[in-house]
Amino acid sequence: MTPQEFVLHEARLVDEQRFDEWLELFAEDGRYWVPLAGAAQQEGAAYNSLADEDRLLLSLRVQRLKNPRAHSQHPKSRCQHVLQPPQVLHSDDAGCELRTPFLYIESRGAHSVQLAGSATHRLVRAGDAWRIRMKRVDLLDAGEPLPAIQLFP
Repeated sequence: MTPQEFVLHEARLVDEQRFDEWLELFAEDGRYWVPLAGAAQQEGAAYNSLADEDRLLLSLRVQRLKNPRAHSQHPKSRCQHVLQPPQVLHSDDAGCELRTPFLYIESRGAHSVQLAGSATHRLVRAGDAWRIRMKRVDLLDAGEPLPAIQLFP
């Protein structure tokens, strides 16, 4: 699977709510990060984030989403990613970095949220497969009041 195909596959797993399979795409030291200041926020800067989750926290979120008693999932959230073609920013033998502009729609009951932004994936090789070392999601309206986001833009 090419890195570009991997990024498309990752979004499809979230859209299809195949969260356990999605979580397996992350490296053991993988991180999912949604900076509060969007693209202007430098990595490692002392800012709050909308989400900054390592693999353990992602695992807890996936377990909550699957729990039939999770109040935030009545009715159940659904989502759809609309992606532009992923662009390779950097590539070498150890891994690669890609940037993918997106539109994300999340729906729960009669309410929906639309978010635009770009995702940066840092991928590393794990044998003959790719794993996510970092997924950074820079929202276009980061820093503005946002509704609760249940799934993964």
